[in-house]
Order: sequence, then C-alpha cells, then structure tokens
Amino acid sequence: MTKVSLRKKPMTKGRQSLYLDFYPAIKHPETGKQTRRQFLGLYVFDKPGNQPDKDHNKAIIGLAQHIRAQRQVQIAKEDYSFLVAEKTTHDFYDYARRYIKRYEGSTLEIYRVTIKYLEAYTKKDQLPIELVDEKFCDGFREFLLKTNALKRKNIKLSQNSAAILFKSFKSIIRQAYRDDITTFNASEKVRQIKTTEVHREYLTLEELQLLAATECERPMLKNAALFSALTGLRYSDIEKLTWDEVRYSEAEGHYIQFRQKKTKSIETLPISDQAYGLLGERDKPEERIFVGLKYSSQQNRTLHYWVLFAGIKKKVFFHSFRHTFATLQLSLGTDIYTVSKMLGHKDLSTTQIYAKIIDKSKREAANRIKLEL
Repeated sequence: MTKVSLRKKPMTKGRQSLYLDFYPAIKHPETGKQTRRQFLGLYVFDKPGNQPDKDHNKAIIGLAQHIRAQRQVQIAKEDYSFLVAEKTTHDFYDYARRYIKRYEGSTLEIYRVTIKYLEAYTKKDQLPIELVDEKFCDGFREFLLKTNALKRKNIKLSQNSAAILFKSFKSIIRQAYRDDITTFNASEKVRQIKTTEVHREYLTLEELQLLAATECERPMLKNAALFSALTGLRYSDIEKLTWDEVRYSEAEGHYIQFRQKKTKSIETLPISDQAYGLLGERDKPEERIFVGLKYSSQQNRTLHYWVLFAGIKKKVFFHSFRHTFATLQLSLGTDIYTVSKMLGHKDLSTTQIYAKIIDKSKREAANRIKLEL
C-alpha cells in the first residue's frame, strides 16, 4: 500500500515549502500519469527567530499533518480525486463565500459586508486560510475598531457594527475548524469586540393608542406595525406570515405556530383576540397575510409620516414596535422569563436590556410627584 509522508523543500527568504510524498507513486485520475508529490501551498520558516514565527510553524505543521492523514485514508479507499483539485488551495474567501450561501436576508448581507471589510483589511483578493491565525484575527479586530465605514468614508465604523462584523468573521473560522479546513479555533483564542449599550426607542401605551387612532396611507402597514406591538413578532416573521401558521383551539384561543426566520427555531406564540382582528379576513392556507409588506425606503417614509401625523416626535422604525411590546409587557408586570419566551430569545440576558429601560422609567415616575414641604 502507498505510504504518505510529509516532506519539505527549500524556498527563498529562509522558508520551506511543504508537500506530500507518495511511495509507491499513485496514478493521476485524469492524466493517467504516475505521481509522487502533491504540494500543499503551505510553508514554514527554516529558522523561526521569534514567537510569532514559531507559532506559525506549529500551526502549519499541524494542518499539514492533518491533510497527510486525510490523504492516507483516501488512498486506502483508492480515491485519488484530491489530485484533480491539486491546484486549488484553501482560500479563506472562497470558503467564506461557500459557507454563507446557507443564509439569507439580513444575515446573508452581514456576512457579505464582513467579507468586504476583510478584503479592505488585507488589500488582496486571495487569503490562504493557514494565514488566518490569532495574530491575523487580532489585526483585523483592531482594523474594524479604527476604520471608517466603507459606504461613508468620512464616518467611523461604530463599535457595535464592528462587533457584529467580527462575530460573523469568527463564525466562519469556527465552521472551517469544524470542517477540518483549519486547525485554528478562533473561539478559544480570539477576543470578541464588546458592544456598547444603545438606545432602543419604544412607544408608551398612550403613544401606541394615538397611532391606533391615526390613519395611515397604507392600512396594511399600520396593521402590521400594531400587530408587532401586540405580539412582539419581528418584521421578518410578520412579512412571511401565512394563514396556515395562524391556529385556534378552544382551550388556548388564537395562536401562531411558525419558524423564526432569524433563529430557524419553531415557535408557538399565543396572540390576543385584538391582535387576531388586525389580520383581516381569512384566506387560503398558503397565502401571506400582510400582502405587499416589503422593506423599502418608501415604506419607511410612510411609517415616518404616520408617526408624525399622530403627533409623536420619536424616531420610530418598524423594529421599535417589537421593543414597545417588550417594554410594555415588563412595565405592566409580565415576568421577564415569559417576555423572553414570547420574544423568542435564546438567552435571557438579551431580554434584560428591556428591564433596564423599565428601571429608568420607574425612577422617572417616582420623581414626578413632588410636595411643597
């Protein structure tokens, strides 16, 4: 049986190229020629003089040994397909673009933007995955914290945006590690960028009542927004909601059973009779309920003017109605665990952000009553 050994070949600048040696030789599946070598596109330093170079050598040797073991198994199965792809190196960009195809919507867009910032950092269209190590990740981390936004060159990228992009970057490396593409596990060694607390705009019960009493240019948008405020549902889940997902039972009343677009988890959410009334006349099971609801600048303007005509001066987006649901539920006495479940949060700490808002409102309420003593 052919034995696979890891060998080194001298290169320029004190480096050595790594390749696999097959003995006896194996036959190329396309050309039929016998071959003894497969170069890995990896290199190590001949005499590593500092710790980063030593770390590099350790990581690359580990990766090469892993590939050697894979090739040994493939040869035992008489699978020589890896020779056909010999010229294809493990490029991080290629792997990342294949990885993100499993996502859609806003999540996919975040991954695409992440790759754009990574290209801005490396200033190259190729990135050998073996170079993505702890030092590289730390460098990209600092780059995101200092760089300006790609679309607005004169405005610094916010820390929260940098945190989201870096988290996406780490998730790609994590999957590459699980797929045995790299031996580097970013989860263990790379620090995440901390997020800063941001203001989450919400409406008071009085303001929500004002909106309910104010006409909107697009009644369907108004119903969808109020439905979000009464259920806590995300825009993405309201947009795709079908009549088949709206259920009723004598014991439980109205409820919706759906798969969250963001988390992919299946949720069962009770809804009030009032929320059900916003859905309109029941249609075919496969039909969408809020027909025509589609994210656009025009829809945002309609929402803005509706809020303005109601006499509300807050900067309200569609997601503000979900914040409103969470804040009002907590302020009206619903326990945080129940609110977390209704919002579909996986982690209670995500819901605790709204609890902070309530604490602030309690303080403001306490200071409203003043006596002249």
